[in-house]
Amino acid sequence: MFIGIDSSTTATKALLMAADGRIVGAASSSYDYETPQPLWSEQQPELWWTAAVHSIRQVLAETGTAPTEIKGIGLTGQMHGLVLVDKTGEILRPAILWNDQRTAAECDEMRAKIGKKRLIAITGNDALTGFTAPKILWVKNNEPDVYAQIAHILLPKDYVRLKLTGEYATDKAGGAGTQLFDVGQRDWSAEIVTALGIDADWLPPTFEGTAVTGTLTPDAAAATGLVPGIPVVGGGGDQAANAVGVGAVVEGIVALSLGTSGVVFATSDTAVIEPEGRLHAFCHAVPNKWHLMGVMLSAAGSLRWFRDTLAPGVDFADLVNAAAPVNAGSDGLFFLPYLTGERTPHPDPLARGAFVGLTVRHSRDHMTRAVLEGVAFGLRDSFELMKDAGVAEIRQVRIAGGGARSPLWRQILADTLQTELATVNTSEGAAYGAALLAAVGTRAFGSVAEACNTAVTITGSTSPGEHSAVYQKQYQRYRELYPALKPIFHG
Repeated sequence: MFIGIDSSTTATKALLMAADGRIVGAASSSYDYETPQPLWSEQQPELWWTAAVHSIRQVLAETGTAPTEIKGIGLTGQMHGLVLVDKTGEILRPAILWNDQRTAAECDEMRAKIGKKRLIAITGNDALTGFTAPKILWVKNNEPDVYAQIAHILLPKDYVRLKLTGEYATDKAGGAGTQLFDVGQRDWSAEIVTALGIDADWLPPTFEGTAVTGTLTPDAAAATGLVPGIPVVGGGGDQAANAVGVGAVVEGIVALSLGTSGVVFATSDTAVIEPEGRLHAFCHAVPNKWHLMGVMLSAAGSLRWFRDTLAPGVDFADLVNAAAPVNAGSDGLFFLPYLTGERTPHPDPLARGAFVGLTVRHSRDHMTRAVLEGVAFGLRDSFELMKDAGVAEIRQVRIAGGGARSPLWRQILADTLQTELATVNTSEGAAYGAALLAAVGTRAFGSVAEACNTAVTITGSTSPGEHSAVYQKQYQRYRELYPALKPIFHG
């Protein structure tokens, strides 16, 4: 048996997986995060550990699993968060999370010190407020007393690792998300770290996702109900682990997550970087693999906003099914899904949502379908950027997330993306991927690809259909809307 632990923004899940990849059980413990000032988002790291302990004990109890059956633990969780630890191992301040937006000035500082093109060339990304590096600079600039006490810098899941093993360590995928990494070299960048004036001794050693980073201490075993000595592997950031969980671990297989946000994740055998930084380029949790990632901020979140605002109380399935008879292209109605700004392909916090082309003949059902189509067009933007950047030919897209349950939405996406959309037998995402990485790390499988081929199976597929040609024309029109409306958004 193997445990995958996923410390997300709102809960920590412990998933129990059998040696053949079968999910035996899962338990989750929730918590909140704090917004003490506008643009701020913080969390107490102890919440992750307390929730991990509770979830592990719960899943063992509910499944009747003996602690001695657990052969390995894999870790995943929210990326980019900043955890600061002093020389005694004590937390110096609440963690600054991935969705914190306070560091605009520090992002400008990074570009000024390093140069935008050089920054992208080394780290694979432009400076973004969500990343870890500008958070470190913010503490330096605003909390010098805290900064002076730093001995270790960790990511959220790596604080859980510290509590489990007593070791300071991180994985390559998570490390790449700090923007202190040389993505091509898969380790900390001396050039970036030096330019930003960060002490390299604060940064933990980095490991591949399947490498053993330590073993369970007696204290951690007593807390969790497990036994000492269980190996804990590197794991990966949530999106990289989720890609493992759906089998997107080789070139040509792309993971598409259709949740509140939308994520397009393409694996690569080499470090492919989009030269303008419009796609995220990180190391994969799979050893010696990389990935490009496009992030759309309001995917299924757009449909939720539409339902809550214009059809309150209506079931999502009923709302979407009513849009099925509407003509493809929504009779000329377009929806821009930039309700909370956008990241890919337009890194623009001032981008806004819009319906364009409304007439008296358009009904609520037209608007519903336009939302589905607008999200599909927005996701295709990421695919186009990936093709231009040199990603291998996409053979199959594996889709997951709440929006993936809609047959109509899957068909619209297949028609728009012009590729097969597949659903898989697993829906536990990142926690399942972490458990698979633990199984590989303890030699239950010979490789991550072998583990995925054994454990992840296709349950259904949707191929491009009769409306594909319509959506190719509509997509070209859609691409004209943001440049036309940008001056209005920014005004």
